[in-house]
Amino acid sequence: MNDFVLYFSLGRQHIADWQGIDHILFIVALCLRYQWTDWKKLLVLVTAFTIGHSITLAMSVLNMVHYSTKWIEFLIPITIVSTAISNLFVKSFVFKNKFPSIYFLALFFGLIHGLGFSNYLKSLLGMDSNITTQLLAFNIGLEVGQLLIVSCVLLISFIIVTLLKVKRREYLLYCTGGVFALAMQMIIQRWPF
Repeated sequence: MNDFVLYFSLGRQHIADWQGIDHILFIVALCLRYQWTDWKKLLVLVTAFTIGHSITLAMSVLNMVHYSTKWIEFLIPITIVSTAISNLFVKSFVFKNKFPSIYFLALFFGLIHGLGFSNYLKSLLGMDSNITTQLLAFNIGLEVGQLLIVSCVLLISFIIVTLLKVKRREYLLYCTGGVFALAMQMIIQRWPF
């Protein structure tokens, strides 16, 4: 049980660590189009991301996948920029499609982010042969950390859009622009060539 608590805490801290701002920015970019009333859709969206990164995290930790770290570190801000660009095409906030394309983007981009988490988790696990509990705890911790970030974004959105009466589209575009600019800076810094 101590291992579970330890890896749960590490997962939660890792996603909410300001040194890992790229993961925070991705969650923010995913959440900006939603409000409190959309919490069920947002929960599905964040869970799709978690499923994606859980798959590649497990595959990498179990040495089933091998990849270039510098390319993954380069691709992570590209996922942020892509998500930010998708926000620009949101014209209506009435989401009629039960499974909008953003869900599939979150799942796919989660695969890339999972590889970004894997080196950190591998270094913690060392040569431990039974990693099921640690892997599960780390992923649950990541999910809880993500939900905390989502809650903060939704609270800020509520204050700005509902209480301060800023138009929802303007809020989305302004915040998306900030996320986009930060992610572009990361792309330039992490250019792998």
